[in-house]
Amino acid sequence: MALILAASLFSAGALAAGYSEKKSGDLADSGLTPTAVKLKLGDNVVSGNYGTKNGVTDRDYFTIKIAAGQQLDAIILEPETLVGLNVSFIGVQKGKQVTVPPVGGSPEDLLGWTHYGTDDEGTDILPAMGTGTGAKGFVPPLGPGTYSFWVQELASCACKFRFTFRVGTSAE
Repeated sequence: MALILAASLFSAGALAAGYSEKKSGDLADSGLTPTAVKLKLGDNVVSGNYGTKNGVTDRDYFTIKIAAGQQLDAIILEPETLVGLNVSFIGVQKGKQVTVPPVGGSPEDLLGWTHYGTDDEGTDILPAMGTGTGAKGFVPPLGPGTYSFWVQELASCACKFRFTFRVGTSAE
């Protein structure tokens, strides 16, 4: 009986990785209270809607935790992504929050950031994030720790994003 219960809990946990706004609701609109997104080893899809409607920008913020012995190997921009004026934005800050203000803030507290567009579909954007101008910078992969992400599109659109976060085991 205990073995069956443990197996069912493991299966439920395995299915709970990643995040879909369509299934689970809007990701947080504030970097100070990002939505927790659980990741498992392997590929984890994070998807949602964003853009500016009626003068209001829908920014999405979420936090992931990379466990000891694991690393974030890649963030693949999936073909289902729809951007507005050719590019959208993704940024990452180490820790449980994004404290950089979305308007008038400086990227110096971000670990990294990049603009991405349809030309980037199917590619790993994590290396480009590590070279974002003015940010702290990093060389992938990202090791164990907590990371908070900020995704936005300023164009007036019903845009959507879809990323695959690829988690692997670290060599440590």
